[in-house]
Amino acid sequence: MKKDREMIYITGHKHPDTDSIVSAIAYAQLKQRKGINAIACRLGKISAETEYLLERFGFEEPMLFEDARATIRDIDIDAPMTVTPETTIYETLQLMQEHNKQSYGVVNEKGKLKGMVTKSDIAAVGLGDTALAIQLLKDTPVTYIAKTINGEVMYTDDFLHFNGKVSIIALTESGLNNYDIQDRLVILGDDVEAQKTAILKGAGIIVTVWTTHIHEEVLALAKQHHCTIMTSGHGTMNTSRYLYFSPPVKLVMKKDLVSFNMDEFVEDVGKKMLKSRYRSYPVVDNDNYLQGYISRYHVLNYRNKKVILVDHNEYAQSVKGIESADLLEVIDHHRICDIATNQPISFRNEIIGSTASIITSIYMENQMEISKNLAGLLLGAILSDTLKFRSPTTTSKDIGLAKALANIAELDIDTFAKELFHVSSNISKRSVKELIGQDIKRFEIDGNEIMIGQVIISSVVEVKEIEEELQKELEEFTKNKKLDLCVIAFTSILENGSVFYSAGEKANVIFEAFPNKSGEQHSFQEDVLSRKNQIVPTLSRAIINSVG
Repeated sequence: MKKDREMIYITGHKHPDTDSIVSAIAYAQLKQRKGINAIACRLGKISAETEYLLERFGFEEPMLFEDARATIRDIDIDAPMTVTPETTIYETLQLMQEHNKQSYGVVNEKGKLKGMVTKSDIAAVGLGDTALAIQLLKDTPVTYIAKTINGEVMYTDDFLHFNGKVSIIALTESGLNNYDIQDRLVILGDDVEAQKTAILKGAGIIVTVWTTHIHEEVLALAKQHHCTIMTSGHGTMNTSRYLYFSPPVKLVMKKDLVSFNMDEFVEDVGKKMLKSRYRSYPVVDNDNYLQGYISRYHVLNYRNKKVILVDHNEYAQSVKGIESADLLEVIDHHRICDIATNQPISFRNEIIGSTASIITSIYMENQMEISKNLAGLLLGAILSDTLKFRSPTTTSKDIGLAKALANIAELDIDTFAKELFHVSSNISKRSVKELIGQDIKRFEIDGNEIMIGQVIISSVVEVKEIEEELQKELEEFTKNKKLDLCVIAFTSILENGSVFYSAGEKANVIFEAFPNKSGEQHSFQEDVLSRKNQIVPTLSRAIINSVG
């Protein structure tokens, strides 16, 4: 199963905000226009604001990217060549030789895996203990025997008395005189008297070689003594050889299998393979339908997923398993953190208010036309991340690019921003749990595990109405995430400031960073709008000072 050209996954951070999602979409489109197989991804549920923008400008929600490690689904494996439980050993061996395969999956009529049959299993029939071959032949339907020896059943009886043993009378001088052939399969030539004698001596099945016609007296006697009669399309030697390959593979297949699921990680599959010595292993889906075969060759030659990060460059904020991926690029406007690579990559980090601004610049640098809808989407991301240019992270470049995009999208910035923030600041339709998790990022500050979220609201009065439930949910969230501190900033763009709520062992540190006014709790912090440039640096200093 040969995969299409390698996919490149472009993703923003966990708990994605609008800038993260839009940057991934826009950069994936740029790559696609260059003929690169790229796809935009998300690492969580999108916000109401992002959903509004995607719907307004006609873009689909990016795919959920859950793990950067390669799964079997992502690599080349061998095609699912199969046989059924009723396929004979002889037919299976012919397929193995024709397609140069050492093993076949045995599937039912729906394609579900029932077992595996290998050349070793077949060799055991021909070279193994005689008792095994006898038992297999005893359990084999008469029609399978006839098919395998290219013969024809001339008479069959409902009362079959066959013990699986074979006698070759066609090669003896003494004929039947010295043989006990009771319930056996007897191979005879075109000798009517010998055939009749074999029936009378209790043969269970008579196979005739070099015979085109069975005499009526023989058939009548066979019916009287419940003896099956068939002809063979081969000579004596080949008939005797092929007989033992007539059993169906269900009688020899392995049922206790080492198999893998399509969604298992390749690195885990490789470790499991070391515990066994099979040439190849069946791969199934969640419903046990056979999808193909994987071998050590596939594991040794697989390639990691190729990933481009936008709007972040920290392991803690990125997709699970990012350390195992082939990181190709980073485009970001945050602090440079702990992402490490094995080879040089393109790393673009700018002091700017929005990653969407950087993506817009890249379009312009490549002289690529930005469609009206994409311009509207990028503009929405810039306005969202710069809080309509009120964030201290905003640069003149953000403003200039936003104006250019507004011109392409035929939008008035003030009107559009008002519509956008009306959606993002409406917290009445969202649960407290959703508010906490909608835009939250993880940080490690001076050895402490911290998460900082930001919620845009119309007025801080809205938060006062949910204060009690908010604190309870925040405590529970902090406990479940095993954090030292969790902070949620509720930011009002119209009122130009934020209020803070916190939980965890270091909950009071936020109020050392942003002190309450005398006699107040959760005081309004005027001019505090930016998580990146104001909240994180100030909180970091307070944590370090509190320890010292």
